[in-house]
Amino acid sequence: MNAFYNKNGIGDVLLVQLETETPEKIHTEQMDDVTLIKDENGNIAGFNLFSASTYMDLGEAASVDVSEELVTALQNALEKNGVDLTLEVDLSPKFVVGYVEAKEKHPNADKLSVCRVSIGSEVLQIVCGAPNIDQGQKVVVAKVGAVMPSGMVIKDAELRGVPSSGMICSAKELALPDAPQEKGILVLPEDAETGSAFEVKA
Repeated sequence: MNAFYNKNGIGDVLLVQLETETPEKIHTEQMDDVTLIKDENGNIAGFNLFSASTYMDLGEAASVDVSEELVTALQNALEKNGVDLTLEVDLSPKFVVGYVEAKEKHPNADKLSVCRVSIGSEVLQIVCGAPNIDQGQKVVVAKVGAVMPSGMVIKDAELRGVPSSGMICSAKELALPDAPQEKGILVLPEDAETGSAFEVKA
């Protein structure tokens, strides 16, 4: 789940995204302060909560931190508006320290590498185009569902025929201060703990 709030830009509305993929065809259903956004099969892909500040304290942030407190407040808001929807949310960190266990040349692209990256709880296959990626590195991984500082949502993808789940990030993509302009992923110190959260300022 991702949540976005921009009171100056669009008013007192919290935009909640439940699926990483945007449906090709959508229809909406209004229930008091909640507008449900459904796909062509009637599945709920997200919803908008109007008068959001009356249900929770959101501050001014554009990208809202998805926490247990937020999920509880949203669940209460849905119930108050008669919406029968139970929120099942993965609250694990979306930006984590990864360890590159293996790197192989992409079979269909000279400048791409296929990496096996451990994030502690699982091993992900990630296609990476950075020239400095290598086996044995500690890196920052944006998991599927992560929202980059640019606003881009990370999705499962297929790059030149090879599946890729997540992204290995550069300092520039993470909007870190004094990030180098040249291409290349951010390599973390060797003592960085695999699977631990990496804080990103959206």
